Amino acid sequence: MKQNKPDKRELIYDALEELMCTVPFKEISVESIAQKANVAKGSVYYYFDSKDEILDNVIERSYRRAIREYFDHVSSEKTALGRIKQLFKSVLKKDFGDSRRNLIVTLHLHDDPMLHNKLKAIAVQELSPILTLLLEQGIDEDSIKTEYPKESAEIIVATLTVFLDSSTGLQDRSSIKKKLKIFANVLETCLQTPKSSFDFLFDTLDEEYAQ
Repeated sequence: MKQNKPDKRELIYDALEELMCTVPFKEISVESIAQKANVAKGSVYYYFDSKDEILDNVIERSYRRAIREYFDHVSSEKTALGRIKQLFKSVLKKDFGDSRRNLIVTLHLHDDPMLHNKLKAIAVQELSPILTLLLEQGIDEDSIKTEYPKESAEIIVATLTVFLDSSTGLQDRSSIKKKLKIFANVLETCLQTPKSSFDFLFDTLDEEYAQ
């Protein structure tokens, strides 16, 4: 039986993702990506203009994986707040099926402002529309109250990426915990949700970075 050949783009994405779990992005060359992917260097340039273009696609793929995982599990959640919790747990999950660390989290551990800016931009692009829909569902359920679900979603996603950045060692664990608790309280107040509705943000992120 004839087997389909793996997509070279996916091989290249996998190679860069695997390299970035152990090597800073700036130290990775197109040649090393090609070698890891077991493809010719010319093949990399056939599909992509630069290493940065590969990175953009890899980050977007990571978010889409997390979003797919979210939709695979969300049917068990009966409330909008439960579905919001599942969305962020999917994004912040430590491991994919191959037991490597979640690239979304791993990239935040690299002290590289360019990577962080890419992550913030793609996070808002990929996650905000979904969170907007969930906030609107909460409004319909009367468990969330806001006149600006779209803008609220963008602010929540953008703020969470800042907290991820703050966990690169520039702040101590106690400071991070306090700020996450305050953020959860701010969300409860601004969205007028029941008490402790957003404690999962603190719990999930604290567990991730307390290792």
